[in-house]
Amino acid sequence: MQDLRESRPNILVVGDLMIDHYLWGSCNRISPEAPVQVVDVAKETTVLGGAGNVINNLISLGASVSVAGVLGNDDNGKELSMMLKSIGVKTEGLVTQKNRKTSKKSRIIASNQQILRYDKESKEDIDENSVEKIIKAVSKDLFLYDLIVISDYGKGVVRDSLAQALIKLAKENGKKVLVDPKGSDYSKYSGAHLLTPNKKEAIEATGINIKDDESLECALLQLKEECALDISMITLSEDGIAIHDREVEKYPTVAKEVFDVTGAGDTVIASIAYALSSGKTMGESVTFANSAAAVVVGKIGSATVTLDEIEVYESSLHKSTSDVHIKTFDQIDSIVKHAKENNKRVVFTNGCFDILHVGHVKYLQEAKSYGDILIVGLNSDESVSRLKGPTRPVNIAEDRAYLLAALEAVDYVVPFESDTPHDLIKLIAPYTLVKGGDYEGKAVVGTEFADELKLVDFVDGKSTTKTIERIQGSTC
Repeated sequence: MQDLRESRPNILVVGDLMIDHYLWGSCNRISPEAPVQVVDVAKETTVLGGAGNVINNLISLGASVSVAGVLGNDDNGKELSMMLKSIGVKTEGLVTQKNRKTSKKSRIIASNQQILRYDKESKEDIDENSVEKIIKAVSKDLFLYDLIVISDYGKGVVRDSLAQALIKLAKENGKKVLVDPKGSDYSKYSGAHLLTPNKKEAIEATGINIKDDESLECALLQLKEECALDISMITLSEDGIAIHDREVEKYPTVAKEVFDVTGAGDTVIASIAYALSSGKTMGESVTFANSAAAVVVGKIGSATVTLDEIEVYESSLHKSTSDVHIKTFDQIDSIVKHAKENNKRVVFTNGCFDILHVGHVKYLQEAKSYGDILIVGLNSDESVSRLKGPTRPVNIAEDRAYLLAALEAVDYVVPFESDTPHDLIKLIAPYTLVKGGDYEGKAVVGTEFADELKLVDFVDGKSTTKTIERIQGSTC
């Protein structure tokens, strides 16, 4: 995950842009004018929709994003352009077409239930002049892009001539094109690196009823051959993602709780694009996308996902390696904020943990039992030497951190340089602060930042000092 954090791929998104507009309120009466509900609107919100949801996901993951598309010469177009610029999206590829309506979908929500939606938009194909302007803009900056995503919502921007021109231009310059397709005729996407249809869309496009592994393979092969794809892919909802590169491979997903699948397809293509652009293999990218989608379906409404959220999710499944659990102060700050937003109880303890033994493990297991997330502050080598003497530590901080992070009870390890974890505890502000039973009646650093203090008795006869004494006293 660290290599993804250090990556900042530059990705171009081309497609149907729209505004998702929400009117939130309550309903307590029926109109005297007609048998309809009267909604008292309390607030109004707008978010990017359509291809804009792919953009939001890419931004959330940490990509640098450019956009190409067509807006109308109207107030909605101006608003949408400003929304994109406000989140740092480069908009040089946006084209304004006269007499075209910018897509805006308005939803009226009463008591968290959608009771009406009304749309303002144009759905006919954009004109060839707009196609030429987009191709010219993309050609000018193509060298900047690591990858191109085409997000087709069937609103007329991704017409055949534009799709084919983009794919041809990209292939000539060694760039991959990923497409989230629409409709049943995928011929306009021919030559793309891959498409990301879901199972229902793939059935409609191939005419094959996907009901088992055999029919799934047939559909994947048909898509790959008919659309001249490098890799064929079908997303399978709760069953994960299937791809055909040299052979069929299925990548299962595990979503703990599913609240809403809205926007999951946008998250999948955004996360695959992000991972591929960061140098990941196809298998690694699909696994990453599965984790991203699993996070998103646990949220309500079209949602985005961050690297921190994916890391927390993978950690909860015990699928991550030890090094991803070792955090800096800045990284743990972000993780703790997210945990608290989701009502998770954070537990903190600290120590040198020089030679890991059963006493340490039992202590940490009990500490974890007090909450949802256990963070362990780890003394640096210099601070251990100051506290324990010049012959300590026996094991360097990097090794001590890795071993601690491998324990099931430990969620995160954060090394610190000072003699006490005062600043780290202040940053985390844990619900529960845990210390050893030998602190009974003594002042404990950082208690002012925690909701409660728990003292845990050590296992008799188990300590690093005693372990060292036994080693030194033994004979070979």
